[in-house]
Amino acid sequence: MKYVSTRSKTKPISSAEAILQGLAADGGLFVPEKIPKVTLDEIGALVDKTYEQRAAWLLGKYLTDYTPEELGECTELAYNWFDVPNRVPVMILIQDPDDPVAPVGSMELWHGPTSAFKDIALQMLPRLMSLALKKVGETKTILILVATSGDTGKAALAGFADVPQTKVMVFYPDGGVSKIQRLQMVTQRGDNVNVTAVRGNFDDAQTGVKKIFGDKVINYELDKLGVKLSSANSINWGRLVPQIAYYFSGYVEMIQAKQIKLGDKIHISVPTGNFGNILAAYYALKMGLPVSKLICASNINNVLTEFFVFGTYNRNRDFFRTITPSMDILISSNLERLLYHESGGDCKQVSRYMKDLAERGKYKIEHKLKERLDKIFIAEYITEDETKLFIKRVYDSFKYLMDTHTAVSVAALSKYRGRTNDFTPVLSASTASPYKFTGAVLEALEQSTDGVDDLAQLEQLNTLTGVRIPRNLAELSSAKILHTDVCNPEEMASRVLAFAEG
Repeated sequence: MKYVSTRSKTKPISSAEAILQGLAADGGLFVPEKIPKVTLDEIGALVDKTYEQRAAWLLGKYLTDYTPEELGECTELAYNWFDVPNRVPVMILIQDPDDPVAPVGSMELWHGPTSAFKDIALQMLPRLMSLALKKVGETKTILILVATSGDTGKAALAGFADVPQTKVMVFYPDGGVSKIQRLQMVTQRGDNVNVTAVRGNFDDAQTGVKKIFGDKVINYELDKLGVKLSSANSINWGRLVPQIAYYFSGYVEMIQAKQIKLGDKIHISVPTGNFGNILAAYYALKMGLPVSKLICASNINNVLTEFFVFGTYNRNRDFFRTITPSMDILISSNLERLLYHESGGDCKQVSRYMKDLAERGKYKIEHKLKERLDKIFIAEYITEDETKLFIKRVYDSFKYLMDTHTAVSVAALSKYRGRTNDFTPVLSASTASPYKFTGAVLEALEQSTDGVDDLAQLEQLNTLTGVRIPRNLAELSSAKILHTDVCNPEEMASRVLAFAEG
């Protein structure tokens, strides 16, 4: 399997090369030349497999320059940190126990070392990257540059800390992540890690990182230092491909739970910001997973909802800080990959869209492309009040505790069902532990948090619900703060050079 850029007809490269580069030289994203197909028999064979085996099978479809033995070892090492035996459990929620016609499977993606779905990819990526360094004979130090809206940063830090021949530098929006998320990042140990807050929002941080990747002068200076940039954001193919696996796993988990039969169509609902998680579901659909619709669930920063409804992507709008900070994004980078595939690989068209977005802040897609997307995607957005309502509603009905982002996914599903009476079974992505966003969850459960510190809220929520606090979060109260740097967006490049040199 070879990989090409979304923006120009570049020479195809191997998956190892794509993983190391992260971003194509022309600013585009790497995509597979073709999407591999699977059969129902292959999917059915996953039922009796472990999660590690399911993931290794999926990775083997795309990373053909890695051996099955290498991929098997990678998955075993990546997921033995997880705190449940089946790694990605699916909890079945049914609106009416007497009429189990439309089950909702909440796919818990947050049982890894940082209690967020990013762990599934970012425990895998360092292992794929270490092997890639050997495969291509790279001798330079790889500097992993990350912009995060909350969860990617800590997951990347945890994954790459003290990994030989790598450094990892994370930029996050100052004041734009939860206190728990910030503490997870700024207490990270490791001789090769740096965490810096950026004055601005996530898009400022993400734009700054993209500029650094494309800046020839900075890259020349880094080259003299023996350093080469790469990415752990979902713009990196090695970060995205492990996410495809859990949609196949979730489907067979619903088979095991006797909620669907092999071949039954499902919908998948995903809380969406940078578009990587739902794009992984799109790849699963295109590979042959029996999926009817993808529900793109947004918060009130609803740029994606408007895109799918009207065919115009417009980031020229007010930006809101919300109780779902990982979705507080106006530039959804991975949408570019979807546009490439659904336009038939039209690099010129995609490049024109991205140029319009950079220069005018918006672009409009052609009618035929819009029609193609309409056959796959449903888009809904959820307000703050609706998010809290569904946290309480689901907890009261099932004693099932959701974080704010997961609640957006379930609420979007409910809104879609209310409009359409479509009661197809649904796999809903649960992307973070409720303990990552305790203040909002407690407020949704009508509990006062006045004067209660974020860390004390962990105990408050535990006392109320009896749901176990993840160990990595429980230990934050005694962790030492190691990173205090703050910079303006225009200072990001100089901070990168200083870290690379140090």
